[in-house]
Amino acid sequence: TFGQSVAMGSRSADATPAISLDPFAARNFVEPGQDPQGKACIAFDKVEFTARVNAWYESCLAAGEDPLRAGYAPFCKHIFMPNFVDTLSDSVLSITEANIALLKSAYVSRTERELPVLTRWFPREMVKSQVRHARFLDVILYSREQIIKEKAARGETTDSDAPWGIVSVKPQGIDSEIPMEPITMMRNALGREHGGSGA
Repeated sequence: TFGQSVAMGSRSADATPAISLDPFAARNFVEPGQDPQGKACIAFDKVEFTARVNAWYESCLAAGEDPLRAGYAPFCKHIFMPNFVDTLSDSVLSITEANIALLKSAYVSRTERELPVLTRWFPREMVKSQVRHARFLDVILYSREQIIKEKAARGETTDSDAPWGIVSVKPQGIDSEIPMEPITMMRNALGREHGGSGA
């Protein structure tokens, strides 16, 4: 819940981690033996990734710092931490006269039950030389209560008791929030039954 992380303090080694990787975010990870494609761009072990996020969270608490930054709603928080995945590039690229012709667009849904929405992107391989290495990770968290609500709207259940779940990871060049994509705002406003948060 809101502000819970500051009051919890450091956890014992056998306690439930504060943060788990939600299956919704797990789709961003490349499976062993596969090549990065589509949304799957994080070539890193999911268990180790989650452990490193938890270690950063705990180290901030131990130093008397709040590791969580406010998100767009009380149930949403951000952890900004140095990027430790060597192969991750910045997820943002400016549109210029030189690259605008490379933009692609299509109606895309992130899951089978989600409303497809018009999305645009640069094909990663076509702009590889223009993109810089990501300096930071924006690890986006939802509270367990919010995750339960959204999964219930889709007829799903959660298998974690961690107070926070990773729902997205954004590799980027700055340690602060990048503006949300307009299409994500629309999906959230449409509500949980369409794959949004309802906020």
